[in-house]
Amino acid sequence: MTKVGIIICGRYQGCGGGKCFRSVRERRGAFARYPADEAVEIVGYSTCGGCPGGNVEYVPEEMKRNGAEVLHLATCLVVGYPPCPSIRQFKAYIESAYGLPVVIGTHPIPQKYQDRHETLSFWKDQDLHGLIQPLLDEATEIKVAYN
Repeated sequence: MTKVGIIICGRYQGCGGGKCFRSVRERRGAFARYPADEAVEIVGYSTCGGCPGGNVEYVPEEMKRNGAEVLHLATCLVVGYPPCPSIRQFKAYIESAYGLPVVIGTHPIPQKYQDRHETLSFWKDQDLHGLIQPLLDEATEIKVAYN
């Protein structure tokens, strides 16, 4: 069993996590990395605390105490507009301070968001594709299903 913590963008603090939890069940997006026959338990779900990410200093510690072995920075940090400018720093900080691997993303990028973002210069300028490749690799019909 792999125990996972999820940190979402503070702008979406009211999000119920439906797409994230669905992607765990379906092993889609960034959760495709876990074998279907391996249990994945979510041991923590929190926001970053809003810009500039104050919760990133202590929420990972609590998740680790609850057994988290890996943290996922949710897809909303990438596809929310504008994308989180601190996502790389969050990843580096958590990995350094808490020794936990950090995965960028949770659920597949909904096709409607990918279509919008591909027309904007920041999508390529920030070289996000290297960070989010597993989210982009999903088949179009899967991304449409996550719209």
